[in-house]
Amino acid sequence: MKLQDLDIIVTAPPAPGWGGRYWILVKVTTDTGITGWGECYASSVGPDAMQHVIRDVFERHMLGENPENIELMFRRAYSSGFTQRPDLTVMGAFSGLEIACWDILGKDRGKPVCQLLGGKVNDRVRCYTYLYPLPHQAGDQAFWISPDMAAECAAETVKRGYTAVKFDPAGPYTLRGGHMPSMRDIARSAEFCAAIRDAVGDKADLLFGTHGQFTTAGAIRMAEAIAPYSPLWFEEPVPPDNVAEMAKVARASSTPVATGERLTTKAEFAEVLRQGAASILQPALGRAGGIWEMKKTAAIAEAYNAQMAPHLYAGPVEWAANLQLAVSIPNILLLESIETDFHYDLIKHSFKVEDGFLAAPEAPGLGIEVDEALARAHPFTGTDLHLNMQEAPCSYHEENIFEGGSPALPE
Repeated sequence: MKLQDLDIIVTAPPAPGWGGRYWILVKVTTDTGITGWGECYASSVGPDAMQHVIRDVFERHMLGENPENIELMFRRAYSSGFTQRPDLTVMGAFSGLEIACWDILGKDRGKPVCQLLGGKVNDRVRCYTYLYPLPHQAGDQAFWISPDMAAECAAETVKRGYTAVKFDPAGPYTLRGGHMPSMRDIARSAEFCAAIRDAVGDKADLLFGTHGQFTTAGAIRMAEAIAPYSPLWFEEPVPPDNVAEMAKVARASSTPVATGERLTTKAEFAEVLRQGAASILQPALGRAGGIWEMKKTAAIAEAYNAQMAPHLYAGPVEWAANLQLAVSIPNILLLESIETDFHYDLIKHSFKVEDGFLAAPEAPGLGIEVDEALARAHPFTGTDLHLNMQEAPCSYHEENIFEGGSPALPE
């Protein structure tokens, strides 16, 4: 069995676009006619350029290869061009293709991917969700700065069975790097934590999300403000390119630090663990090197008594890969989920969050059936990137409104 053909579909989730402006799906077919699906998480180039990178990685390192030889193909992609260092764009391309290889292998053997990764450790995996607006809150910009509206949303989310909710009221992330949060942003963050804690009591963990937007000192100030509400984690408090400074935040805070959505390969995750910068790792499997690389990372984390919480701000193919990994490792903490109609429809409702958990998949491969026609019916026609950094600096006299993962584009 050899890898033979590649097709790439860039699909745009309908408004409000939770999961990003577009998802890059790859369809890989073998000479025996088996098709595998993968998803390449957003990189630092647009989807047109990214398609060329994906094809180059496939044709240069994978075409004609046995899909079993994942380690060999990884070493080729990681090392060729005299690189041998983490690279977000190349690894983003490889990751989606690697996920497709596992889908192929599972289908060929009639087993879910988790059974090829050492077997099933968990019958089900606890999930969390971001606090997306409720139907009657949709379109109201005040949602993003209203503790009361967030608390209402959290209470409804817990009624659906979730035992962990994520929110990020701490202001913008900007291309300028870490900034000192405004006093208004610190106060609002504490107000959000207080209101949500009051709404859910001890029925749910609070996951305080940020996007690497603070200086070290600013992150420590923020950590002190939210600590009374016992969040389960403080996510990516400083830019991910400075592990030593993140470690300072971790040492100064009683709240566990989580990080990883912008990291790639075991090399970067291992350094986070070595320096004590985080005790919860959040890889995005469509960027971080794929399923096998993150299985290795989970083992390294286990040695550091750390846990895994795969990140999801993408489509359901990456979600399915995250689930296969989560089922196969002992140190899974949480699995991020995005429940939109489009997520579910794109995989023909192959699985569903039930009472806050996802059951271990039983179908072969990734355990999903992709609705290819639906994916093609929603092509991405924009010019924007999957996610953007704000160019304007943090404001210290006006409200900083961060509109979740799908902020409005400038006029």
